[in-house]
Amino acid sequence: MSEAATAQTARATIGDSEFDRDTAVIRRAPGVYDTELSAGWTVLGAVNGGYLLAVLGRALADALPHGDPFSVSAHYLTASRPGPAVVRTDVVRTGRSLSTGTASLFQYDDQGQEVERIRVLASYGDLDALPDDVRTTAEPPALPPMDQCFGPQTASDIRLPSGGPGPVPGGSAIADRLMLKLDPSTLGWALGAPSGKGEMRSWFGLADGRDADPLALLLAVDALPPTAFEIGLSGWVPTVELTVHVRCRPAPGPLRVSITTRNLAGGFLEEDAEVWDSADRLVAQSRQLASVRLG
Repeated sequence: MSEAATAQTARATIGDSEFDRDTAVIRRAPGVYDTELSAGWTVLGAVNGGYLLAVLGRALADALPHGDPFSVSAHYLTASRPGPAVVRTDVVRTGRSLSTGTASLFQYDDQGQEVERIRVLASYGDLDALPDDVRTTAEPPALPPMDQCFGPQTASDIRLPSGGPGPVPGGSAIADRLMLKLDPSTLGWALGAPSGKGEMRSWFGLADGRDADPLALLLAVDALPPTAFEIGLSGWVPTVELTVHVRCRPAPGPLRVSITTRNLAGGFLEEDAEVWDSADRLVAQSRQLASVRLG
């Protein structure tokens, strides 16, 4: 198959939404994909970690015989920049119900040297083939209705309703591409009175109305403001490692995301996320280790 035909085949799986276009990968050769990291998915100038995970997740969905991410573990090695990148994948094992692969994203630095930005180990399967049996003690987060929650209005700020103090620190370019409606009980940081509880909850969706799929879940777990804000910290909280478990294909409609941090020590904190769909199903879970810039 010619290079042009291969690229056309890879593009054929991409939808019309901005998320699909900006996570698109073009197969250059078996296991090698070209992509363009969009500046539209940055946080304080840095490319969002969940967006990066979705880009590598799309490459693995093409490289592996199974198309749905089940478990994805990523180590963030150096900060990614908007612009061209290459994803290289390797099939580690294939089985009847699961296949496992690795993926790394590379960019060139200012000296023209290739630098690895992120490395992923993932297991993929078929979510539609999973049994329906569910036994859980988990419960969806109790969120106020959307019209009682707060959302970003522009790429540069988050504005509170009438009577609030105005722009809230923490806005970013990614805000224009998401539908976030934050639980007011987790927004003490925006009023200068963080609760100290390390909690963040929000309704979540894509701004263009595209329903979430398994790749969008990889974004959802890392799309809210950092829980560090509610602990009383500010500034960038870069991800060191992020593991996501996708449990089932989400039903159409907005998602609910709940993230908690219980321990900050030695300049690092953990964030545990749960993502629930409109059918009250736990569709994804994650844990990440993040570095905190103290002082």
